[in-house]
Amino acid sequence: MKDILLFYRDDCGYCDKAHQAMDELFAQEPAYRELKITRVEETRQPDFADRYDYYAVPTFYVDGEKVFEAHIGMRYEQIKAEVKNALDKALQ
Repeated sequence: MKDILLFYRDDCGYCDKAHQAMDELFAQEPAYRELKITRVEETRQPDFADRYDYYAVPTFYVDGEKVFEAHIGMRYEQIKAEVKNALDKALQ
C-alpha cells in the first residue's frame, strides 16, 4: 500500500464532494479503509502546502505523485471516479 496525501479546504464545494465520494467508496470497498491518508487543510498549513505543485483543491498525491487535481466545472461523478482512481493506485 502507498500513502495518500490529500490537500483540501473547508470552504471548498469540490472538496466536500471528494469527501462524500471517499465515504461512499470506503463503504463499498473495505480495503480502502486500510489506506493511510494524510489530510491537509491548506489554509491551516500553508507552509507545508506551498511545498507541493498544485493549483486547485482537492488534490491527491499517491506516494509523492500527483494523481488528481480538481478543476472548475467537475461533476460529482467525475470527482468520485478520480477519487476511486487515487485510492486504487494507493492499493497497488
